[in-house]
Amino acid sequence: MDATTLRAVLTELRSVLLPSRFEKAQQSDPHTLQLALRHLDGVQWLEAGWLAEAPRLLAIGAPPRQGDGSTLARQLQHGLKGLALVAIEQQGWERIVELVFARRPGDPPERRLVLELMGRHSNLFLLDSDSRVIATAHQVRPNQSRQRPIGCGDRWVPPPPLSGDQPLLEESQERWHQRLTLLPLPLGRALLATYQGISPALARQISGDLIDTPVVNLDATQWPLLHSRWQRWLQAMQQQERHGLRITADGGYCCWDSSPPEAASPLALNRALADYYGPRLERSRFEQRRHALTQSLQSLAGREQSNLDQQQHLLAAVPEGESLQMRADTLLSQPSPSRAAIDEAQALYRLARKRRRSAAAITPRLELHQERLAWIEASLTFLDQAETSDQLADLADELEQRPGRKPALASRSQRRQGAATQQKGQPVPLEVRTASGLRLQVGRNHRQNEWISLRQARRGDLWFHAQEIPGSHVVLKASEGPAGEADLLAAADLAAHFSRARGNARVPVVMVPTEDLQRLPGAAAGTVRHRGGKVVWGEPPRALSLLGAT
Repeated sequence: MDATTLRAVLTELRSVLLPSRFEKAQQSDPHTLQLALRHLDGVQWLEAGWLAEAPRLLAIGAPPRQGDGSTLARQLQHGLKGLALVAIEQQGWERIVELVFARRPGDPPERRLVLELMGRHSNLFLLDSDSRVIATAHQVRPNQSRQRPIGCGDRWVPPPPLSGDQPLLEESQERWHQRLTLLPLPLGRALLATYQGISPALARQISGDLIDTPVVNLDATQWPLLHSRWQRWLQAMQQQERHGLRITADGGYCCWDSSPPEAASPLALNRALADYYGPRLERSRFEQRRHALTQSLQSLAGREQSNLDQQQHLLAAVPEGESLQMRADTLLSQPSPSRAAIDEAQALYRLARKRRRSAAAITPRLELHQERLAWIEASLTFLDQAETSDQLADLADELEQRPGRKPALASRSQRRQGAATQQKGQPVPLEVRTASGLRLQVGRNHRQNEWISLRQARRGDLWFHAQEIPGSHVVLKASEGPAGEADLLAAADLAAHFSRARGNARVPVVMVPTEDLQRLPGAAAGTVRHRGGKVVWGEPPRALSLLGAT
């Protein structure tokens, strides 16, 4: 959100929120604060975000209740209680917004909420009447910024002023041309270096296809067109008219050269920006959580593989027991063995017995580590193919309750959360129907695999799984009606699609009646073995048409 967008957003907010009464604050995530303000027509929520990739301030619809117990939310709840928003200030082309609060309009300000929207340096401060910091989104320590460290109790000072000249509508084309051609830079870089308030996105919108063209290479016919676009931007900012949102070809947006529909609400631009940011931020949070879970599983897999290698090394040493036995026999077969030879022989006998006994203990350990590695590989497959936050949450729960995990001491809130997790309702696997109408159930995690394969399966149902490949269980509900060849192929295609071999053209899939499945005692949820079975070839691309019909 650059200075241009910020000006347009604040123009809308002033028309609706001045004045308004503070009601509530909540922190929906570590980088987002939401404020409820009551005005003449109801309650309006504001969202302030200081995430480096998406610093923003805009009006949003009523959010779900979440994060009102965070430290920052409580500090704002206490500091702004009973106060009214009486001014929204932005100086020049700075991306700094001050929300001014007082007892009532006309009274001296008692609190200021300052939001600095400056990329990775973005921050939020609650100030008292003397501009001292009461609360902050994050402390800026001396080792982080020698020029401007700020913490609670310090006096807030604005960031260093912007470099460059202020854009002026009165500036002539000749003077504008002279400023931009002082250095032989590409046009986009020249705009950024010469004037305040120019963001890379705005430079691209003004320059168009000429953004990378050196200013010295622009001809006399191009400069008037560029200056006309520059003037149109300045006029839009000066007149502070209502603006619409236009999504640009590069996935960004522009709000200064488009108008909202005639019947648009007073907060049309804010609503449009909320619709723009919402899905993108949700996707970003989704990918961050997926990445964190992937790292946890990969770290766990490394430890299990190390333990497996250690046990295999011990098992490889078992045959040495015979040679140790023979060496001991040779020592004792001497005509007059010495005391030292007898002691050495006894030690060799003990070591040989230990080697022979270890095989019985090592084999179950090998199987255990192999089972856990298979569980992790399947979890990684589910994680790669997860599409919703709920699916990630289920996988995170399974990771916390994984086999072999030592229970840790938990706080009261964590114990309540764990109890709530255990009381979750029944799993909800993916369900689709074949062309003939038969149901197909697909497990998207270990718990759903067990649910459809062992608990909900009925005699006559058929189980499908990619052969020797991590992936989902698929159950064709053939108990509900006769299954034809097309139904079997559809189930095989789904099993191939929801497996680690999704990228292959053809995948071997095992088909087994569900009554031939057996749960492994003591194994993780969803771990089964089967007798016999038939191999059917599934084609992952064909599953897309089946999934598109759901």
